[in-house]
Amino acid sequence: MPTGELVFRTATDADIPALVALIESAYRGDASRAGWTTEADLLKGQRTDPEGVAAVVHQKESRLLVAERDGEPVACCQLEHRGDHAYFGMFAVRPTLQGGGLGKVIIAEAERAAHAEWGAAEMRMTVIRQRPELIAWYERRGYRRTGERSPFPYGDERFGVPQRDDLAFELLVKPLG
Repeated sequence: MPTGELVFRTATDADIPALVALIESAYRGDASRAGWTTEADLLKGQRTDPEGVAAVVHQKESRLLVAERDGEPVACCQLEHRGDHAYFGMFAVRPTLQGGGLGKVIIAEAERAAHAEWGAAEMRMTVIRQRPELIAWYERRGYRRTGERSPFPYGDERFGVPQRDDLAFELLVKPLG
C-alpha cells in the first residue's frame, strides 16, 4: 500500500496501461466492490480501454491528471478545457483507498488546476443519474444538479454493457474561483 507523499502530474503514453487498470478497478468487476464507486450492478464489460485513455492523453486542450504515491498511480481524472468551463471526467480512485478522503483531495486539485491554468469559471461533469450516492458526494463538494440529461450510449460496448434500460447521464456544475 503506497504511503508516501501525493504527487500530481500529467499522464504520458507510458501511464496508459496502469491507468486503464486503475479506472477499470474503480468501476467494474469484483475488484471495484472493494470501494464504493462501483458501477458493477449497472454495467458489465469495460469502463474504458487503452484507446480511450490514449485519446484523452493526446487530446489538445485536455489533460489526464495522475495522482501517485511512491511512483504508483492511486487516482486520476480527466480535465478538458471547453472555453469558459472545464469538463471533469474519467475520475478513479484505487478501490482500497476509497472512503479515506483521497477523492476530495483529487477533485480539489482538479478544480484548482482548471481555474489556474485555463481560467475556467465553472467545472462540469456528467454522472449516471442512477448513482444517487455518487451524486450526493459531488453535491457535498459544491456541485449542483442541473436536471439536464443526456442518453447513455446504448449499443456502444466501449462504455460497458448496461444491465438496465433506463440509464442516463445528468449534468452537474460548480462555479470555480
